Amino acid sequence: MSIAKWGLAALACAMAAFAAAPASAQAVQVEHSGNSYHVAVCPRGNPNGTARCFAHVVTDARGDPMNGKMSPNATGAPSGYGPGDLRSAYNITTDGSTTVAIVDAYGYPNAESDLATYRSQYGLPACTTANGCFKKVNQTGGTSSYPRTNTGWDQEQALDLDMVSAMCPGCHILLVEATTSSYVNLGTAVNTAAATPGVTVISNSYGGSESGTQSYASYYNHPGKAVTVSSGDSGYGVQFPASSPDVIAVGGTHLVRSSGGRGWTETAWSSGGSGCSTVYAKPGFQSDALCTMRMEADVSAVGDPNTGVAVYGPSQYGGKSQWLVFGGTSVAAPLIGGIYGITGHTPTGAASIYANKSQLNDVTSGTNGSCGGTYFCTAGVGYDGPTGNGTPNGTGPF
Repeated sequence: MSIAKWGLAALACAMAAFAAAPASAQAVQVEHSGNSYHVAVCPRGNPNGTARCFAHVVTDARGDPMNGKMSPNATGAPSGYGPGDLRSAYNITTDGSTTVAIVDAYGYPNAESDLATYRSQYGLPACTTANGCFKKVNQTGGTSSYPRTNTGWDQEQALDLDMVSAMCPGCHILLVEATTSSYVNLGTAVNTAAATPGVTVISNSYGGSESGTQSYASYYNHPGKAVTVSSGDSGYGVQFPASSPDVIAVGGTHLVRSSGGRGWTETAWSSGGSGCSTVYAKPGFQSDALCTMRMEADVSAVGDPNTGVAVYGPSQYGGKSQWLVFGGTSVAAPLIGGIYGITGHTPTGAASIYANKSQLNDVTSGTNGSCGGTYFCTAGVGYDGPTGNGTPNGTGPF
């Protein structure tokens, strides 16, 4: 072989080796919250017209998911908050019976089996295709021709399924998988969910810049459905579809046990989204003074990866399913969706939250950025951007 040919062959081998290398050997953006490292499972910088999921997986300092390195705690349960913790924190005592739809992008072949492992671990009733509790469809409602897989979005789907199950173990679950993460495909999936008989809630844990999104807004306008949407994971700054006036925008908190009467305390998560829209008009149920447009968020729940939740789902690099710990406002949106599933109420936007805000846990400290000290990014008494009107204290406002 000539030197030139040998050089081309060596280059080809090197490129093949790089392509085959595990993602852990390639660059990942490791983030830090308290004493926890974490990685966004859907890469930042998504193109206009598309969304990225907001789930964060807890990792080591190099960005490798903990997987087998994360030993179960002293009780033998997986690390991270489980259903008992979350239901205790938010004073949820009933199981529900309605149908919650989850909208995500791409296919997740092991959705049902991974969900079964989570529910079995925590003693939740089985939710399967066979018993009519679980159903998976593509974006047009078909039960075949599912989209190609994507590990990050599969992890998002695992998180969403587990959080709905944790809060509403008696709910039926409809998983709607969009072909891609474009707003057209995700919106089509939302419409499919809304048209499905029995669905009272549609959970969405994704988003992006609100600039140029007006043509997608109608996908999220479904009066009589609780459309929950994550507020983002980049700190202070507005995200769509959370900025739509027709949805329930869900922010994130840092949740820890305490010795007080509630047994838990919360502060604003430093990376949860919030802000004043420059695109969408202010809904009638909002009355905060400084923002004359739609203000985000409406309500909140745990989102900080440093106080993350247990999830059973695929490992970051395409391996077998494992117990992992997740954070992000991707935790909070399906959690709130599950609470709406318990009530079975048919709200129009977030109006009932504002009308019953006295029944929420007010989160009064923490910040997610720099906004001159205003409520746009700073938690305080009453309404604020990062945590909205507060976190659930029972089902009353939902």
